[in-house]
Amino acid sequence: MIKTKKDLKFYLEEDKKRCPNRYKHLLFKWLSRSDEYYNIAFMHTLRHYEYYLNKKRNILDVIPYYWYWWNYRRLKLKTNLFIAPNVVESGFFPVHPGFFRVGSWTHIGKNCTVLPMVLIGKKHPDIEGEAFIGDNCYISTGVTILGPVRIGNNVTIAAGAVVNKDVPDNVVVAGVPAKIVKIKEKNINYI
Repeated sequence: MIKTKKDLKFYLEEDKKRCPNRYKHLLFKWLSRSDEYYNIAFMHTLRHYEYYLNKKRNILDVIPYYWYWWNYRRLKLKTNLFIAPNVVESGFFPVHPGFFRVGSWTHIGKNCTVLPMVLIGKKHPDIEGEAFIGDNCYISTGVTILGPVRIGNNVTIAAGAVVNKDVPDNVVVAGVPAKIVKIKEKNINYI
């Protein structure tokens, strides 16, 4: 959770470390209205919005708070990335703009990569509990995660999978409903 300027700087640096080539030539990407630019702008705005949302605000914080709130809402519609504040940890990497829906009852760990067309929802509207996704996970396109569910660290979810049960660490899951298709070696970091 981002509460101080130091936390904000750390989160922005960790997001940038995930794909440093993405941050090159930002002016050209802005002028050409590149998809990458909008993803970078969305994550940058989300991190600043989280900072102003979580910190103890004074009268001088009113204008930046509402600026980032408005820009967050604008970029959310432009990129089709619906990510609630304070949900994703540092190093989060949405590869492309496109439908990605994460509610406030979800937690996504560090260094996760997500492709478009991913939905993280609930099995029933009145179910209590959260969807917890661990660190270093890769969520491919077309994945549906129905909570409450707990997905371990270093998990790869194949395209089109529907995850409705808990997933252990270091596995690859696929299918509808998702089943373990491969167990990864524990010493290798796949991200």
